[in-house]
Amino acid sequence: MAKKRVQLKYSGYVQGVGFRWKALGIAESHGLTGYVENLPDKSVYIIAEGKEEDILAFMENIKTAMRLYIRGVTADWDEYKGEFDSFTIRH
Repeated sequence: MAKKRVQLKYSGYVQGVGFRWKALGIAESHGLTGYVENLPDKSVYIIAEGKEEDILAFMENIKTAMRLYIRGVTADWDEYKGEFDSFTIRH
């Protein structure tokens, strides 16, 4: 599969529960690049780039690991841009 980029926004009780650290570990295990950050509206925003199948696996792993906290998610797919060297937490 081709490389892709996705912008994810998770809502619910997703801040203060280790969401960013969990996302970092899962993203690294799938070889993804990008970042995760908390937004002022209490949601969590992620940009992830990599192979489409790795992004889909990442999304499924997040859904499973954080299922008690997630109430909603939006995913906007885009073309791969290759602008990141690693996956990081933004503060």
